[in-house]
Amino acid sequence: MEELDGEPTVTLIPGVNSKKKQMCFDWGPGEMLVCETSFNKKEKSEMVPGCPFIYIIRKDVDVYSQILRKLFNESHGIFVGLQKIEEELTGKSRKAQLVRVSKNYRSVIRACMEEMHQVAIAAKDLASGRQFSTQVSILSAMELIWNLCEILFIEVAPAGPLLLHLLDWVRLHVCEVDSLLADVLGSENPSKHESFWNLVTILVLQGRLDEARQMLSKEADASPTSAGMCRILGDLMRTMPVLSPGSTQTLTELELKWQHWHEECERHLQDGTFASSPHLESLCKIMLGDEAALLEQKELLSNWYHFLVTRLLYSHPTVKPIDLHFYAQSSLDLFLGGESSPEPLDNILMAAFEFDIHQVIKECSIALSNWWFVAHLTDLLDHCKLLQSHNLYFGSNMREFLLLEYASGLFAHHSLWQLGVDYFDYCPELGRVSLELHIERIPLSTEQKALKVLRICEQRQMTEQVRSICKILAMKAVRNNRLGSALSWSIRAKDAAFATLVSDRFLRDYCERGCFSDLDLIDNLGPAMMLSDRLTFLGKYREFHRLYGEKRFVDAASLLLSLMTSQIAPQSFWMTLLTDALPLLEQKQVIFSAEQTYELMRCLEDLTSGMPVRGEPDAQRLQDDDIETTKVEMLRLALARNLARAIIKEGSLEGS
Repeated sequence: MEELDGEPTVTLIPGVNSKKKQMCFDWGPGEMLVCETSFNKKEKSEMVPGCPFIYIIRKDVDVYSQILRKLFNESHGIFVGLQKIEEELTGKSRKAQLVRVSKNYRSVIRACMEEMHQVAIAAKDLASGRQFSTQVSILSAMELIWNLCEILFIEVAPAGPLLLHLLDWVRLHVCEVDSLLADVLGSENPSKHESFWNLVTILVLQGRLDEARQMLSKEADASPTSAGMCRILGDLMRTMPVLSPGSTQTLTELELKWQHWHEECERHLQDGTFASSPHLESLCKIMLGDEAALLEQKELLSNWYHFLVTRLLYSHPTVKPIDLHFYAQSSLDLFLGGESSPEPLDNILMAAFEFDIHQVIKECSIALSNWWFVAHLTDLLDHCKLLQSHNLYFGSNMREFLLLEYASGLFAHHSLWQLGVDYFDYCPELGRVSLELHIERIPLSTEQKALKVLRICEQRQMTEQVRSICKILAMKAVRNNRLGSALSWSIRAKDAAFATLVSDRFLRDYCERGCFSDLDLIDNLGPAMMLSDRLTFLGKYREFHRLYGEKRFVDAASLLLSLMTSQIAPQSFWMTLLTDALPLLEQKQVIFSAEQTYELMRCLEDLTSGMPVRGEPDAQRLQDDDIETTKVEMLRLALARNLARAIIKEGSLEGS
C-alpha cells in the first residue's frame, strides 16, 4: 500500500489575529492573496478592518530572484532539447546523451551557485548577505543530490567504476581542500605549516594519494628522522590498486591485488613501522579502513557521505550498487553516533543510496523552496524509463504533475511565463487545459506583450483565447479612441458585433469631421469586410469616395445607389448618402438614369416620411430642422432637374 502524505505545513501570516478576525483568501496563478475581514451583524459601526495590511503569500518566490532567473532561462533550453531527443536512439548512444544532458543541468546549477556566492560576498548589509549565502547552500545541496542521482540512476555505474564516480562526487563537493593546499604550498616551509598534517589527511581521505605523496616528500626533505617512514608510506600509496577508467582488469584481479596490498599495510602497522610518528600511523590506519581512525577525523570529513566514500575506498573498493544502502545507513549511524538526527539532505541522499527514486523526489519536493529541481530531475529520470509505472490518483503521472506545478509558478512572473508555455506543451494529459487557464490570466499591460500571447495562442489553435485577447485589445483601443486599431483587433477576433460597433464609430466620426481616419486599413479590408453588414458598408462607402476621387462618376453613382437599395446602409446614414449624391446630380453630363433617379426619390420620400414629429422644439433643434429641411428641398430640386435631363437624354437616344 502506498504511503500517504502527511499534513501540510502551516504558513504563518504576520499581522493577522485569527481569533479576532475572519480570514478570506483567493488563489492567483502562482500565489495566494490573503486579507483580513470583519463581520459583525449587531453593530454596523464596528465593521471596520482591524489590520491595515494585505499580505501576498507567494509559493514560488524564487522566480523573482535575478540570479535564479538565469537558472530558469538556461535550463529551459536544455529541457526543450531533451524533449526532442530521437526516440530511436537506444543503448549506449542514448545513455551517453542523457548523461550529457544531466551534466548540462548541473553546470547551470554550479554557474548560478558561483554567481550567488560572489553576490553574497559583495552584499552591503548582513541580512542580504545571509540570505544569499542560504541560497548558495540550497543550490549546493541541489547539485550534490543531482550529481548522486546522475551516478546511480542515469549513468548506472557498475561495481568498480561506481567508487571512482563517488570519489569524484565527494571531491567536487568537499572543495575546501584546494584552497588549503594552495595556502600550505604557498608558505615558506610547507611541512611546518600548522595545517600541513590536516591537509595530508584530507588528501588521503579523498583518495588523492599522488598529491598526498608529494606532500610527504616535503616532510621527508625537511625531517631526516621521518624520511624512511614517509618513503614507506608513500610507496604504499603508490602501489594501492585502483581500477582506472578504460582498464581491462577484472574485478576479481583487482580484489586479489587489493587484498595483498591491504595485508602489506597491516603488516607495517603491526610491525610498528610508523610507531614513532602518530600522524603517519594515523594515515596508515585510515588506509586500512579502520573505522575508529576514520571517525577521529570527523571534523576533516565534515559529513557522513564523505565518511561513507572514504570507508568504501579503503575497505570495499569493489562495492556493488545493490549493497550501497547497507554501507550508507551504517555510515550515517556511525557518523552521527546518536548525537543528532538526520537532516532533510541526509534523508534525500539516503533514499538515493537505497535506489528509491520516488522517495528522493518526494523528499526534495518537501525540502526545496521551488519546483525547478524536482520538475527537471523527474523529467530526465522519466526519459531514462525509470518512472513509467508511477501514476498519480488524479489522471497524471509524476513527471507531468511536477512540470505543471513548475510551469504554473513561472506564469506568476511578468516575463518568465513565456518559458512556462513550453513546459505545458510537453505535458500530454493536462498541459493544454492548464495553458488555456493560465494564459487567460496574463495581464495584457502592453500591446507588445499582447502580441506575444496572441502568437502563442494562434500557433496552438487556441481559438477561444485568441478571440478573447483580441476583444480585450479592441475594447482598450476604443477607449483610447484608436478606431483603426480597434477595428483590426475586432476583425482578428472575428467578432461581428464589435466590428459593427467600431464601424458605427468610424461613420459617426466621418459625419462630424468630413473625412475618414485610418484610410489604409479601410482600403485594405479585403474579405474581412464580410464580417458584418456595417463593416461591409464602411468598406463600400470608402470605395465610393475613391471612385469619386478618380472621377469615375458612373461607377460611383451605381455603387452609391446600390448601398441604399440593398438595405446595407443604415437608414440613419441615408441623408449623408443622398447629400453625397448631390454633386453627381449637378454634373454637366447625366450620371443617374431616370430609373436610378426614381430610386433615389423613393429613398428620399421613405426617409422624410419616417422622420419623427417632435414636440416643443428648442433653439438648437429648430436650427437642425431648418438645415434638414433645406437639404431635403435641395435634393428634391436636384432630383427633379436630373430626372428631366435623364428623360430627355434617354428619349433622344431612343428616337435616334
